[in-house]
Amino acid sequence: MRKILVTGSNGFIGRNLVEHLQERYQIYAPSRQELNLLDTEETAQYLDKHSFHTVIHCANINTTRIGKEDVNPYDILYGNLRMYWNLARCSQLYHKMYYFGSGAEFDTQHYIHNMSEGYFGAYIPQDAYGFSKYIMNQDARKSDNIYNLRLFGVYGKYEEWNRRFISNNMCRILRGLNISINQDMEFDYLYIDDLCRLMEWFIEHTPKFHDYNVCTGRAFRLSEIADIIREICGTPFPVYIINSVEKLPYTADNARLLKETGGWEFTDMPQGIRNLWTFYCNMHQENERFREQLNSYSFVRS
Repeated sequence: MRKILVTGSNGFIGRNLVEHLQERYQIYAPSRQELNLLDTEETAQYLDKHSFHTVIHCANINTTRIGKEDVNPYDILYGNLRMYWNLARCSQLYHKMYYFGSGAEFDTQHYIHNMSEGYFGAYIPQDAYGFSKYIMNQDARKSDNIYNLRLFGVYGKYEEWNRRFISNNMCRILRGLNISINQDMEFDYLYIDDLCRLMEWFIEHTPKFHDYNVCTGRAFRLSEIADIIREICGTPFPVYIINSVEKLPYTADNARLLKETGGWEFTDMPQGIRNLWTFYCNMHQENERFREQLNSYSFVRS
């Protein structure tokens, strides 16, 4: 069995990857206490000791994780780059490394429809998070064995329901509230199970390029997704849009990914939402701690 290191295994993507890959691979998923990626020597010693085939770097610092109200841009830039470089400088100690980039690399102020990998570099991101991912991709493109899997929207179980659009609105429904949209926009959402299956392909193959848009290539407006949620969850309440001004689209071209993988069958949006709604219904019924968190959370009423 190939030895795989998954960093950030307590997060949304890392947790799902560990759960999905552990039956096929020998997975190492150290906690922050077991491996401090900000410590250069500790990271090098850990990699040298275990001789991993693949490193999947999910550890990440983002405003959505720590709250916009108390975020320090320097901490985001420093943390993301230091973790990346502590792993990248040891690239001779593993066969290959994948990390998850972001559409924010294209600069949030200059999003266009169906951004391709070739659009990278047209603008330099203004925010610290996007800039950190921009710098990482510049390095990955020049590396021998480091690859950027650029994500846009990913949804599924274990995501932060208090912040993520799809899960948040499902939890609003469980609380007897209506679906709420801050600003409508086009979005390319990828179901987490599809990302996990794609990760198997990347483990088993050596990619031709060093960055890929990992997305479905199909855009939905948030209002369209809201209608799907409303129908599947069976809520009688209407969808409320707070701000009528639309945001720029967050969509990408996945032609490079599809050509290299030989095509891919993605989970359609209604099925993914149905799966996630079943997950939250079971959580609400069986998990007392989740019910307490849900009841104590201050949803914005609309």
